Amino acid sequence: MTRTNNLKVDKDRRRGRAAVSNAPSRFEPAREEIQDGWEIDEERASFQTFVEEERPRSVISRNSSPDLKFDRSINPYRGCEHGCIYCFARPSHAYLGYSPGLDFETRLVARPKAAEVLDLELRRKAYNVAPMAIGTNTDPYQPIERQYRVMRKVLEVLRDFRHPVAIVTKGTLIERDIDILGDMARDGLVHVGVSLTTLDNDTSRNMEPRVPRPARRLQTMQRLAEAGIPVRVMMAPVLPSITDHEVEAVLEASRNAGARAASWIMLRLPREVSPLFREWLQEHYPDRASRVMARVQEMHGGKDYDAEFGKRMRGEGHYAAMIAQRFEVARRRFGLEKDLPKLRCDRFEVPLAKGDQLALF
Repeated sequence: MTRTNNLKVDKDRRRGRAAVSNAPSRFEPAREEIQDGWEIDEERASFQTFVEEERPRSVISRNSSPDLKFDRSINPYRGCEHGCIYCFARPSHAYLGYSPGLDFETRLVARPKAAEVLDLELRRKAYNVAPMAIGTNTDPYQPIERQYRVMRKVLEVLRDFRHPVAIVTKGTLIERDIDILGDMARDGLVHVGVSLTTLDNDTSRNMEPRVPRPARRLQTMQRLAEAGIPVRVMMAPVLPSITDHEVEAVLEASRNAGARAASWIMLRLPREVSPLFREWLQEHYPDRASRVMARVQEMHGGKDYDAEFGKRMRGEGHYAAMIAQRFEVARRRFGLEKDLPKLRCDRFEVPLAKGDQLALF
């Protein structure tokens, strides 16, 4: 009997997934596959999606990063079935004891009681209102939202409190909630950022396998815009030598679909994302893998990633400056703003709790 540390997964078992391997969490002991010596090919099950449920004590996460325009956020789900290979949230799955690889795409955690917990948090006397961000870590409109409806329930609470919220998504399921979002938009309480990384179906399917196709996301932008909901296109991330040639095309198509503003982020490869992305490159783009990584390292002082504030989102050097200039020129050419109008915080109001209606008499 022999042991092997080869954690790459056969293509048939990971069909429809982006990660090539399933290396263990950095907090867990190394995994070893056992071979019994018979050398018989055995059919192994494909990676199915499993969902666990969690009741959090708090749903509002705080941050003090100078790179971000918000100081609080909500994550209805942990892990993301969209499976984007470049997702900088993958390393967060390690804290659950799961792999940032295929586990991140297939072992998900839902928070069905998130709205109830949020209601209690917003009622605290010490709570000071500021825009809430949703979708900055994992997508609130990933496929399991259709079943769990966590995001819709959270939106209902934010609407009742007249609380401002900024949403980021690739999921077209957001169209289901236009009734809520439209009402909030009329009060200046909501923005939506739609992430569009490429217009090419094959490229999209390779790097974000369970995300709606690019044309479908443009349709979502249009439907949101027609409902009066301010929309931003987010080319996040830009992949060197893979999608960077599409900057102008993505902005023009988004403007035509109703986007009012545009932003971008360069490819980021923190912790486990770097080896996962390198494996993916070798499988899908072996002819340009070395060129892609050379660009990445050029922007981060010879490393795959530099987490320093002020640099991690855009990188440094000639190539990063060129992309920034191209994006700015295209943004102006197509009449897109840098930012959407500021969300209103002066409308926040704590509604009566259930059972408090008797206080009206």
